Amino acid sequence: MNDAPVVTRIAPSPTGYMHIGTARTALFNWLYARGRGGKFLLRIEDTDRARSTPEATEAIYRGMRWLGLDWDGDAVSQFAQADRHAEVAHELLARGKAFKCFSTQEEIAEFREAARAAGKSTLFRSPWRDADPSTHPDAPYVIRIRAPLEGTTVIRDRVQGNVTIQNDQLDDMILLRSDGTPTYMLAVVVDDHDMGVTHVIRGDDHLNNAARQMLVFEGMGWDIPVWAHIPLIHGPDGKKLSKRHGALGVEEYQAMGFPAAAMRNYLARLGWSHGDDEFFTDEQAKEWFDLDGIGKSAARFDMQKLEHLSGQHIAVAGDDALVAEIVAYLAVAGLPALDERQIDGLKRAMFCLKDRAKNFPQLLEKGHFILSKRPFEPDEKAAKSLDDVSRGILAELTPQLQNASWNRDTLEGVVAQVAEANGTKLGKVAQPLRAALAGRTVSPSVFDMMLVIGREETLARLNDATA
Repeated sequence: MNDAPVVTRIAPSPTGYMHIGTARTALFNWLYARGRGGKFLLRIEDTDRARSTPEATEAIYRGMRWLGLDWDGDAVSQFAQADRHAEVAHELLARGKAFKCFSTQEEIAEFREAARAAGKSTLFRSPWRDADPSTHPDAPYVIRIRAPLEGTTVIRDRVQGNVTIQNDQLDDMILLRSDGTPTYMLAVVVDDHDMGVTHVIRGDDHLNNAARQMLVFEGMGWDIPVWAHIPLIHGPDGKKLSKRHGALGVEEYQAMGFPAAAMRNYLARLGWSHGDDEFFTDEQAKEWFDLDGIGKSAARFDMQKLEHLSGQHIAVAGDDALVAEIVAYLAVAGLPALDERQIDGLKRAMFCLKDRAKNFPQLLEKGHFILSKRPFEPDEKAAKSLDDVSRGILAELTPQLQNASWNRDTLEGVVAQVAEANGTKLGKVAQPLRAALAGRTVSPSVFDMMLVIGREETLARLNDATA
């Protein structure tokens, strides 16, 4: 078992958007497999027919693709394997590891009611567990696993350590319903075995399920996978992450303008650590990620940390890749697309836009000077710096720029001379100059903007502002 190539999986239910917790679990599985040359598989747990929708399945695919979590082979539909799950239930029956139970819902409810009144455990013990098959009625039945009645079951977990469950707490869970449909608990085990999954890395809300699922593995004589149950994600207040904490769906973060690399980096650090490293690349994450680095306590989602990492990833990203991701962001956010002129300008300006932008909206706001067209209508703040005195100074500056060499040192020198001639500082001239060139008070340096837009456009914008 230990020499087998690593196979991990993510198995989301298609009942809505792709939850941020599911995304982190997918990332952990992906990193573990990819870092060991193994396989990472995707299974859609669509057995709940009432709640599973094609739209939700598509949302899972979109979320995975945006995060860059590529899976091996085709995604598996759990519902499509129902016949195979039923076959295993009947094999467990034939092996004596399961039994037919003819108890009705009413009888089970009565049993529980009586147990409650007597102050006993309400765990249902079927009277059919050891019944002679010759006494079986011709009536609908469910197939139940034959759970041990005494002793203990030990879950050997790579994150939680050894977890001991008292067997008298395990029920004879249903494997196959009376209509012949398999239960989730059976389907998960059969699929994991058939897909060759070696490591089950999932949320610790499934920890108790492991003890019950082990009964199926053992009943069939199958290898039990390595368990790794990871703590859930909490909000900043320490409570389970919910709508009140803000965005829960992965696609909401794409629509907020976070780059996928930053999201991967942040989610990897949410409950796992490698020394004090905060910022790292995918390659480093694949090399470093190990189950031993996962903490036992719940991680807290911190928007400021995500924004900080996002800014770092934007700063080091390649310009073309960044522009491609911005184009996708605008589409997801339902914002107007960029035309060829804007895309070309954005690429030329990227050197002065990437620094200190924590997300794409901030980067695009800084890029207003190249994305918009003249005449630039200054916003309220910028308009205040374009008073009569400032316009006069800009009017003096314009002819000086007409024949100046168009490089940073020369441009700085020309603006500094005009400032000195007017008995003021360079910064006092830079503000109205910024308002004229960008129509905003927040923008890259005025000299970077002049280099990006060129002499002709710079002079045209100054003429607009002083007219």
